[in-house]
Order: sequence, then C-alpha cells, then structure tokens
Amino acid sequence: MSHRPQSLRSALAVAPGTVNLAGYDSSATPLAPGKKKATVAASARHAGALGELQERLFAERSRSLLLVLQGIDTAGKGGVISHVVGLLGPEGTTVTAFKKPTPEEAAHHFLWRIRRALPERGMVAAFDRSHYEDVIVTRVHETIPQAEWARRYEEINAFESALSDSGTVVVKCFLNISYATQRERQLARLDDPTKRWKFQEHDIDERAYWSDYQVAYTAMIQNCSTEVAPWYIVPSDHKWYRNWAVGEILQETLTEMDPQYPKRDLDLPRLRRRLAPPY
Repeated sequence: MSHRPQSLRSALAVAPGTVNLAGYDSSATPLAPGKKKATVAASARHAGALGELQERLFAERSRSLLLVLQGIDTAGKGGVISHVVGLLGPEGTTVTAFKKPTPEEAAHHFLWRIRRALPERGMVAAFDRSHYEDVIVTRVHETIPQAEWARRYEEINAFESALSDSGTVVVKCFLNISYATQRERQLARLDDPTKRWKFQEHDIDERAYWSDYQVAYTAMIQNCSTEVAPWYIVPSDHKWYRNWAVGEILQETLTEMDPQYPKRDLDLPRLRRRLAPPY
C-alpha cells in the first residue's frame, strides 16, 4: 500500500533540485475531499479556520505571511485572490498585482518594488505575480542578458531566506494549467460580455511563447524551490480544486505557525468596576 501524504503541502511541494514541469498533470486533484461539490463545500469551510488564524496572527504582531501566486495568463491568480484571499479580513491583508515595471520601478533594482509591498508584522500579503516575473518575462522575451536573469535566482533565494529569518513565512504557489485550458479560458472571455474587459489580444500573441514559458517556469521552480520557501505546484485546470488547494495550503501553513493571542497584564476587577452600571 502506498503511503498517503499527511498534508497537501507535502503532496504538492517541490523538493530542491531537478523538476520536470511537463510531468505534472494540471487536471489532477490530489487529496481533494471528493468531487467538485464536496471540494467546493470544503473550500467554504476554510473561511472560519482562516479567519481565526489570521486574527491570531494579526493580534500576535510578531510574524507575517507572504503568498506568492505565479502562473501563465488565465491560470487563475485573480480567482485565488477573490475566492481564497477574499476569505481573510481586510484589516490584516494586503494585495499587490505586479504589472510591467513603471519607469520609476525599472530604474531601481528588480526587488525594489517587491520590498515596498512586503507584509508588516501581523499581516498577510498576497502577490498577483511577483519578483519571479524578473526571471520569466525577461528570459522569454530576452529583454536582459542571460547572465543577468541567471544571477537573479541566487538573489531571490537570498532575499526569501532573509524574509524567513525576519519572521515572514513565504508561501509560493505555481498555478499549473494546460495549453488547451488556457485556450478555453481565453475563448470564455470573448464569449462572456462580463469578462471581455479582461481580454487583451496580446494574450493570444503570448501563446506563441508557450514552450518558452514552460522552460522558464521549470527553471524558476528548479532553482528557487528551497527548504525555507518551497514551490507548490497546484494543478489548476479545475478552478474548484485550485481554490481549495491554495486555501488548504494557507490553512496548513498558518496552523503550523500557530500564532497566539498576546497575554495582557490587566487589572480586570478595576476595569469591570469602571464598566459597572451607574447605580
């Protein structure tokens, strides 16, 4: 009998070293609670647990969590932000979507804009795309020399190691979809008037670079899945599974962090007397 992984993180985490992204089934549903209906119901149950854990993290104010979402266009980064990160309380959450660098950002080191969006103690920050764009897009479109983007892997690992040392837990989810699934989702944007605003013809142009992106993503994961900040390859052809999986990874991570409410040295009898009815 095969050994069943004890957690979704252990099932989806990529060990440091060689990885073959082509060998991952983007339509798989490892450790799902059941079919679609049961899994959607399980996702809804994340709300209570995540809410309590986040409140404890916010109250503790000593650590933070950074969720990094990467994936090709239509992989579902925005969907995870809406359906999973949206379960968290807004007071303790920040969301940053990284687009093409502005002239100001491009004038700085590639990590400059990332550092500005890092979570403060007690906070959860979610990145829709991230510093990894600087070893993906730059490589695929050859906008910088190979020596430069290759050097960035070590810079990123050192950066994430420093974050871990300072109390920020880094959770990196690669949302893995197939070429066919991307086509279906792009067509859905064209067919649905409420989704056409998301469509850009440039996204079709980018499909010509699919193989190049897969090579770049593979190298990203291979070089930057570390002990302190592993990559989780999340099968994302099924949106319902993707949302459950990222929610489960967050819940497992926060449960392991086990944030605690701070102890207060209060004179409770005196404070209760002050709140007594004025008889």
